[in-house]
Amino acid sequence: MHELERHRIILSAVQGRSVAAIGELAELTGASEATIRRDIATLALQKKLKRVRGGAEAPSSSPYGRIGGPTLVANEAQRRPEKRAIARAAVGLCAEGDAVIINGGTTTFQMVHHLTALPLQVMTNSFGIAEHLTKHTKCTVLVPAGAIYREQGLIISPFEADGIAHFAAEKMFMGCRAISGLGIAETDPLIVQSEQRLMRRASELIVLADSTKFRSRSSMIVAPLERVGTIVTDEGIDDAHAQMIEAAGVRLVVARVEGQAEEGQARAG
Repeated sequence: MHELERHRIILSAVQGRSVAAIGELAELTGASEATIRRDIATLALQKKLKRVRGGAEAPSSSPYGRIGGPTLVANEAQRRPEKRAIARAAVGLCAEGDAVIINGGTTTFQMVHHLTALPLQVMTNSFGIAEHLTKHTKCTVLVPAGAIYREQGLIISPFEADGIAHFAAEKMFMGCRAISGLGIAETDPLIVQSEQRLMRRASELIVLADSTKFRSRSSMIVAPLERVGTIVTDEGIDDAHAQMIEAAGVRLVVARVEGQAEEGQARAG
């Protein structure tokens, strides 16, 4: 990986948390810890971050605070083939002219590549999704009022009067940090608040989650499992988790990754 690309990933990672550890940055970039230490020293001299014991932190904070959890850059390289397959299967659940909400996330972002020939009315709180749909599709795009949190690429407002209440959607597509029998979960209360407000504007909730999300944990529940209409995941899901979903009355769609061929298969209705 080129030095400039490593620096971009490091700077993005330190914005998403109080301290980014050297070991974590090495894993994200594929570089050695010695290389990461040199990168941190270089960026600190440029006053782009602060060196701390065992890692680095951002030089200053936003007046609106930070969102906890991994950054967009940290997430986007993880399980890319599965995310693409899941997104393609999710788009297959849309019909021309549908009014939908697409919540920000690295898996939901992959939906945009399959919407070039499918005009929809889209409300999204993702700056990246809105930008791509505006440039490359015929979708009508709406975004809420709010501040842009660069690390996650999300538009979030602490106020109720952000325009969301004036939109009604047939479906909402969203990712999550974890799924359990208690429901779908996230890592930050600001994200939970934003997603719950969006959910109230949609008739059906469709969750896009790769199979690792069933083994992840988070204490902040966005919605109970019974609120979800459909979960789209990959073939890595085990039988126990599939049975949990089916027992909750949730439709399970499994997206297959076969080289370049991906397809969604309904496992349960």
